[in-house]
Amino acid sequence: MANRRTWDTDHFCAADISPTFPGFVRRSKLTSRRYLVDDCLTIRCVVTLVNPRTERTTAGPAAAAPLPEMLGHLERMLRDGKGADVTIDVAGRAFRVHRCMLAARSPVFDAELFGPMKGKGTEHIEVPDMEPAVFEMLLRFIYTDSLLGDGEDCGVAMTQHLLVAADRYGVDKLKQACDVKLRRSLDVRTVATTLALAEQHQCPLLRDSCLKFMSSSPNVLADVLKTDGFRHLTCFKE
Repeated sequence: MANRRTWDTDHFCAADISPTFPGFVRRSKLTSRRYLVDDCLTIRCVVTLVNPRTERTTAGPAAAAPLPEMLGHLERMLRDGKGADVTIDVAGRAFRVHRCMLAARSPVFDAELFGPMKGKGTEHIEVPDMEPAVFEMLLRFIYTDSLLGDGEDCGVAMTQHLLVAADRYGVDKLKQACDVKLRRSLDVRTVATTLALAEQHQCPLLRDSCLKFMSSSPNVLADVLKTDGFRHLTCFKE
């Protein structure tokens, strides 16, 4: 008949353990006859999964993302002209805008409207050498931080004009967005004019992308040299 022995039970829990386990059982204790039955050590483990703690607010998910709604309000404010205090004339088209918004987004407008060198009669400003459609898209970005609405597209020529406008008024984020779009839209017909703009408006990544595209093959370079846009290149010398 087998000789039965009883064994004691000790409990070890997380509350008793520090990161270095100073309170855990010692090896010498485990190998003592108290815990060994027929040279066998029995360990029973209870594993508990604890969900990560998450902070919840009483406001609910709707209050966590007010940005799209706010941008929609700003776009409507630009479109309706409510509260506008400045009129900007671009090639005969009048834009009613808010000086605080323009000054906050453009250092050039800030200096023109609030700086020490501001001119008299800042309620009416004329913008020369710019198409109304380009200025309209510039305003849209100033108010909403976006170029286009859903389903809209901006061609290469418009993007080139926007890059010039963004550089002119110091809207760096718009300039960067135009830079990226032009780098993704390089083709034989427009690469020469894009390269000229990159040189004139200090866009080194765009310039390097244009040069890489033009030198990708002898046939590509030959086709570029035949385009009207190549005549705009002032960075190349005969």
